Amino acid sequence: MFRRVVRASKFRHVFGQALKNDQCYDDIRVSRVTWDSSFCAVNPKFVAIIIEASGGGAFLVLPLNKSGRIDKAYPTVCGHTGPVLDIDWCPHNDQVIASGSEDCTVMVWQIPENGLVTGLSEPVVVLEGHSKRVGIITWHPTARNVLLSAGCDNLIIIWNVGTGEAMIQLEDMHPDVIFSACWNRNGSLICTACKDKTIRVIDPRKEEIVGEKEKAHEGARPMRAIFLSDGNVFTTGFSRMSERQLALWNPQAMDEAISVHEMDTSNGVLLPFYDPDTNVVYLCGKGDSSIRYFEITDEAPFVHYLNTFTTKEPQRGMGYMPKRGLDVNKCEIARSRTKWGSSWPELSPYKRINSRPCQPELCTMQFYKLHERKCEPIIMTVPRKSDLFQDDLYPDTAGPDCAIEAEDWFEGKNGEPILISLKNGYVPGKNRDLKVVKKNILDNKLSKNTEKRGPANKSASPTPSRKNEAKLDEVLKEIKSLKDLVSSQEKRIIQLEEQMSKIAI
Repeated sequence: MFRRVVRASKFRHVFGQALKNDQCYDDIRVSRVTWDSSFCAVNPKFVAIIIEASGGGAFLVLPLNKSGRIDKAYPTVCGHTGPVLDIDWCPHNDQVIASGSEDCTVMVWQIPENGLVTGLSEPVVVLEGHSKRVGIITWHPTARNVLLSAGCDNLIIIWNVGTGEAMIQLEDMHPDVIFSACWNRNGSLICTACKDKTIRVIDPRKEEIVGEKEKAHEGARPMRAIFLSDGNVFTTGFSRMSERQLALWNPQAMDEAISVHEMDTSNGVLLPFYDPDTNVVYLCGKGDSSIRYFEITDEAPFVHYLNTFTTKEPQRGMGYMPKRGLDVNKCEIARSRTKWGSSWPELSPYKRINSRPCQPELCTMQFYKLHERKCEPIIMTVPRKSDLFQDDLYPDTAGPDCAIEAEDWFEGKNGEPILISLKNGYVPGKNRDLKVVKKNILDNKLSKNTEKRGPANKSASPTPSRKNEAKLDEVLKEIKSLKDLVSSQEKRIIQLEEQMSKIAI
């Protein structure tokens, strides 16, 4: 258990504030599917929420300023034939979102700039390659149009969304269901947590495991693993005695953890959300009513407890806003919303409450907590004496520009995140439309073959067509025999039913 030791930290007084009911998103039928994903994804323009839907899977995409009661007829993204399990916004385009579903497909969608007016059922591209449901979707942090998906077929596929191709397939690395997958800071490595209780660090382009730890957490409940900005891996899981644990690992030496801590005996899976700019990890347990946050440092015990935010209602999922979506130029008391483009009334940083001057508060993180029928924004704030821009709370953060193109990354190049300053506020640029140019692999092969073959070999081309015709005849004969068998069985069923009716009389 964590000892509540008072230590010097600029985040020691971080506290959470839930917004009022009229600033929440109400009357939303949050998905009841039994899958431990966050069910929510947020960016500076939209909040996306996986919902219950009849006849397939769907999710809502709401502009951030559309709070209040959401009409039941509000348009949805509804192209999947099975329940949606995971969604993720593209970090380089605020109008592009990917979704994974029980129908074994990954779909990528382009949301109109001002939100949905009618239902969206036609994705930009459908990515097919999994044989079982797809429960994990995550975009590459620095390369454009690179998407990772992991399914219950124990397979990880890395796609070039720009061409619709599956470029890398990581097979035979995971003997059981994959619980989580996460890129490192520059997207050169991924870390995974598997049902076999093993944490793996994988170089996807070399298709090899560069580090692994068996029985990282010995409990049977699901684990999670994420990369930190310094390259270490942070994990959550359960002990053999069903205590919830968190641990810190060095991928270069995973024989023993840098730090392991027991928390409590609750059975909710801990979802970690990491702020690389401040090195703070927020833990949200599914079914819990609290958010715990910890600071990661270089000094023992390396993982330092900061505080806990608690509400009355349990959380069914959680989304968090990227740092560039926060309005860092406003120092407000009882801030009602912290996002770009908000139109909430300005509050003086020195407004008096009960005749006492109040301290300005700076938002460091904004969450979107899912209830059974509501999405509730929660802001994490740090009290400060000055209302000036705070460089230590808002260092340069990852912007929307990609460092490299997909083709460069697949060829072996890496790119660090392109950072932007938040001092003058983040102003979103115009997002370009996602265009998918599918390569016709057959045409390429045919052109290569025709180049190799001379004119004398052209007469050999009818041979494959004759073989195809023979195969087609075989298939048609088999179909005919099966139809005959079905019709004969139907006749027999009718005869038996007539005999039954006579016996009953």
